[in-house]
Amino acid sequence: MKNKLLCLLVFFVSSMYFISSAQNQKNKNPEKSEVKLKPKGFPVTPFKDTLFYVYNNVGSFSAENRAKAITAKIKSLYEDDIFRPDSLKIVPSDISFDIVYKNDFILMSVLQSDAKAENKTADEIVKRNFKVIRNAVIYQNQNHSLLPKRIGFTALLILILSLVLFLVSKVFNKIKSYFSIRRETFFKGFKYNNINILTPEKQEYVTTRVIDILKIIAFILLTYLTLPLLFNIFPATQAYTATILKWTLTPIKAAFFGFVDFLPNLFTIIVIILIFRYSLKIVKFFVDEINKENIKVDGFYSDWAKPTFNIIRFLAYAFMLVIIFPYLPGSDSDIFKGVSVFVGILFSLGSSNAIANMVAGLVITYMRPFKIGDFIKIGDVSGEVIEKTALVTRIRTTKFEDITIPNATILSSTSTNFSANAQQSKDGLLIHTTVTIGYDVPWKDIHNALIDAALNTELTEKTPVPFVLQTSLDDFYVSYQINVYTKEPNKQPRIYSSLHQNIQDSFNAAGIEIMSPHYNALRDGNTTTIPENYLKSDYEPPFFNIKNKS
Repeated sequence: MKNKLLCLLVFFVSSMYFISSAQNQKNKNPEKSEVKLKPKGFPVTPFKDTLFYVYNNVGSFSAENRAKAITAKIKSLYEDDIFRPDSLKIVPSDISFDIVYKNDFILMSVLQSDAKAENKTADEIVKRNFKVIRNAVIYQNQNHSLLPKRIGFTALLILILSLVLFLVSKVFNKIKSYFSIRRETFFKGFKYNNINILTPEKQEYVTTRVIDILKIIAFILLTYLTLPLLFNIFPATQAYTATILKWTLTPIKAAFFGFVDFLPNLFTIIVIILIFRYSLKIVKFFVDEINKENIKVDGFYSDWAKPTFNIIRFLAYAFMLVIIFPYLPGSDSDIFKGVSVFVGILFSLGSSNAIANMVAGLVITYMRPFKIGDFIKIGDVSGEVIEKTALVTRIRTTKFEDITIPNATILSSTSTNFSANAQQSKDGLLIHTTVTIGYDVPWKDIHNALIDAALNTELTEKTPVPFVLQTSLDDFYVSYQINVYTKEPNKQPRIYSSLHQNIQDSFNAAGIEIMSPHYNALRDGNTTTIPENYLKSDYEPPFFNIKNKS
């Protein structure tokens, strides 16, 4: 029993001695104690095999995240098809040793805390990691290079793009062929208000060109969308992927959000347009009724209805534009204001004559000197009014010549309207012509001959009866004016021609010569100017009168 107690006592003393020795040893060599308490390491495995471990945190950056970041950066070196080992260097700094590629790409930093974790110096760790990283990337590039794969992917993508473009081309050609075979069904021309805008041939041509343009747009769009995929295959061109997508997505995004922001103003503009549109429809209803003379307003003629409505519509649209202007996108920008001022200056400088003609056309409309279909005379131009516009008036002469006269010229000239009272008056238009006959012919015979000629003239009125006015008594002759009524003012040249022919026939039948009275001085011995078929069978020319003074 004593021996057992002695053994236990010896064991207890020995244990206390060893514990005390270990504690003293720990106080003398703290680094070895830290090795025993080394924190958990996280492996850096860019190529499946572990290259080294990361043990310490750096600020808020945990050891695990550091290991993942270093792994990703080493993979990026491998994915670089033009990896240069001599560009990988160790760059010391005040607090660490950095492994840098091409002077600006830091793969990792080795701190003093990393050295303590592995019980080595920072210089040893950074050299070890540098050598491991360099050898691993070189080995992977020599044995598992991505360049052939990338070239293969590029060739495959180009092949797919070519195939897609070929199929798209086939589809568009099929569409063109489909329309071409059934051209009689699809291409019948395009008309608007009896105006032949497009013939069937032109319509087919335009459709074909539109299909070709759509095919080109499809080619460009497919190629453009393929470029980011091509650029993303090679690391050196991956930056262009974001650039190309930015070129496309940035304006689309700006346009989309701009449209969304514009929606409230758009609804306001739509409401304003609808209000003005239906207000003008109400006004148009009353204008049509006035034009049809279903509604009569004292002092307001029916032919004023349409031009008045045009003025109201113009002013309404101008007022509507002024109201809408602030709601238009970009209306407050300096560019928009500059363009508005520039257009206003051009309009002011270049439209002075046009505005003068428009004002003259407006004044002529309310003066009502003539209307469409009237036979008028303006200056030396006579003819039928075939068109009245805001700027000009067109007249068609009896020779079917279309003459355009500016409204300002008409307003400053004297116009004669032959048709204004021709249809409304019971008698019609009074036309006249003048002949001069010598004093040797009785005036009653001349009156009878002229009235007979007027009654035999076509397109003239028999009642009231034509009448003759003696307008002057000149030195050698009397002026006789025959007046006759007609209700066909547009056919005056034909009426005058027929009247002159009948006057000749009537005077010849009556034995009255139509000639200058001065001819009488040489009448002796000369044959009359009356045609032979109007002379009597026993007619003989007069003899010469000779006087002998001796």
